[in-house]
Amino acid sequence: MKPHSAWHALLILPTLLGMGKANKMTDLQILDTLLTQYDRRATPSNQWNNATVVDCELYIRSFGSINPSSMDYHVDLYLRQTWVDQRLNHADIDQPLDLNDPNLVKAIWKPEVYFPNAKHAEFQFVTVPNVLVRINPHGEILYMLRLKLLFSCMLELSKFPLDAQICTMEVASFSKTMKELELRWKSEDPIKMYRDLRMPQYEINAIRPSICNESFYIGNYSCLVAEFSLQRSIGFYLVQVYLPTILIVVISWVSFWMDVDSVPGRTTLGVTTLLTVSTKSS
Repeated sequence: MKPHSAWHALLILPTLLGMGKANKMTDLQILDTLLTQYDRRATPSNQWNNATVVDCELYIRSFGSINPSSMDYHVDLYLRQTWVDQRLNHADIDQPLDLNDPNLVKAIWKPEVYFPNAKHAEFQFVTVPNVLVRINPHGEILYMLRLKLLFSCMLELSKFPLDAQICTMEVASFSKTMKELELRWKSEDPIKMYRDLRMPQYEINAIRPSICNESFYIGNYSCLVAEFSLQRSIGFYLVQVYLPTILIVVISWVSFWMDVDSVPGRTTLGVTTLLTVSTKSS
């Protein structure tokens, strides 16, 4: 290489590095420009008078045991929602932008959904707010958040412990009618379970996603429901209930081989067996 060529390369190298850093900031600068004229109160399809279609997906991280006394169960899940917002579409955005800044997350429109059959809900803040907004090229938005929920489940216990239950999770639009917002399940595997998820008393036989659109006098609202078919595990009760009770009853039969005059011993054995069975049932 000639000396002047090497010197010229050294001169333009800082300029090239500076251009690389500038290109990295281009997408964020474009986003700031788009948000200056963005109205988060309007739905993405408001200008066309069409309903905004939002695809929903649930990822169940943990599924707690069902409490028969209060008829509810705990769930830790990820709610993922996807829609298209042409207001955030820009030709120079060629890679996904992940936003977790609360101010940026609040700056864009998001579906106003809730869980109709949830008794209690908590948003996860450890160690940071568990929320993510991903802006993909062509205006596709992914909105994901992690929630801890307590769902109600009406149990039918007439065949206990050989019963089967159906518990549901409902996701519905809170303020937008079907003219403005339409919820639908993702086309492929809308409900996913953590691969190592186990329940001590139940086995999940099937998961069925369906629609539960609700009609009120103020309008029709889009609603989705996930049905979980649960079969009680008989092995749990064999170990915890049946076998101990059978052993206690067999031990009580020892009184038949005791001497007739051993009244205190026979009485103690019978009363102890009765108290043990009653304590076990409680």
